[in-house]
Amino acid sequence: MLTAMTPGPLVALIALALGLVVSGAPWSDASPAEAQSPAVSRSGVLGGADYLIEVPANWTGGLVVFAHGIQRGPGRGDVRMPPIASHIIAEGHAWIASGYRAREYQPHLFIEDLIALRELFVKEIGQPRWIAIYGRSMGGHLVVASLELHPGLYQGGLAECGLVDGISIGDYLMAYTAAAELISGVPMLDAPDREAFTRLVAERVLPALGTPGAYTERGRQFDSVVKYLMGGDRAGNDLPLRLEGLRGRYLMNMMYRARDLENEPNPGLRAASTAHIRYRIDPGLGLTEDELNARVRRLHPAKDSRSPSANPVYAERTGQLKVPLITVHETGDAWVPLSLEQSYRRRTIAAGTDNLLVQRVTRGPGHCAFDGATIAQAFDDLVAWIERGKRPVGEDVLAPDLSRIGLKWTPHLLLEDPLAPRR
Repeated sequence: MLTAMTPGPLVALIALALGLVVSGAPWSDASPAEAQSPAVSRSGVLGGADYLIEVPANWTGGLVVFAHGIQRGPGRGDVRMPPIASHIIAEGHAWIASGYRAREYQPHLFIEDLIALRELFVKEIGQPRWIAIYGRSMGGHLVVASLELHPGLYQGGLAECGLVDGISIGDYLMAYTAAAELISGVPMLDAPDREAFTRLVAERVLPALGTPGAYTERGRQFDSVVKYLMGGDRAGNDLPLRLEGLRGRYLMNMMYRARDLENEPNPGLRAASTAHIRYRIDPGLGLTEDELNARVRRLHPAKDSRSPSANPVYAERTGQLKVPLITVHETGDAWVPLSLEQSYRRRTIAAGTDNLLVQRVTRGPGHCAFDGATIAQAFDDLVAWIERGKRPVGEDVLAPDLSRIGLKWTPHLLLEDPLAPRR
């Protein structure tokens, strides 16, 4: 039809323009014959970080940026594919993953690595219709910090068992350690080095407190404190399977922190603080809340370590979402507790963005132990939210009643947050 209506030179120009549109956007409304594109499977190194790029044949334009969890030890990280990689590809979307240039807990570097890989994809593969960031565990810190600090880069986020409230994970672990120190009567935070700390925990703290299911009297006090730090409500209602989840993290959650924070290489430990923590404990255990809060050691962050201007990735999250975010968490996760989800929900309420946050909670004692179907469904729901504006259902982690998953809260949970800074 164009040929019949348009002079020869203009026909060529229009044909060229249409060809560029089709080649740069395989998800366009062009016919199947025009939209064919080959699959891409690529690996390499970018900025000292290994990466993977996977694009299905006839890519429809969606891109998932995957942020894996923490890896221990020296050197650069190992690249990991998303747990639902095959599902992402089967749905017509592409995914990319970075191993990060380093290991341990350094989200400030890893966010930059993902941004660089995103830019490489756009340059070498093409501009996606939308880009979603999906992270597990520490990757959840990367997801939320990226959405808040880099608005416009991503059109949605998915966090699985994630550190959604950022540096609050450091506050939780140090609050846990300080409570263990006070209640056991062992000054383990005075240990001169990591080896001495480990010996104190094994030889003195453990006998003083016992273990989950075999607590001493002081161990029952400590467990009550932990219950509230993990997300139990003011009336004492516990999280389902919390004790089972705690067994695997009971000693590992006791964190050594060097007293010379200025030379501490771990930015999470530098930024962790218990100065604002309001500890809770059940009555009748021989230690009152007032005594606990008056006597527990208070740990303060290094100067500017959680400054919004100097160290924005480790600053307190703001809840300032611009795009949809879905999170999935287990009730008994003792490493990354449900209280982080509760805290971030409060931040979005204060920011007026809670309509952009959907949280899902499952009964489970583990960390990142979801079945693939649960995460695949959350991912599909995020895509529908991005593409069609269809907000999915979820749980209100601050609600008085979550009996569907075995949670029974009271309204007190809506009023106070033990991990939230006092304004």
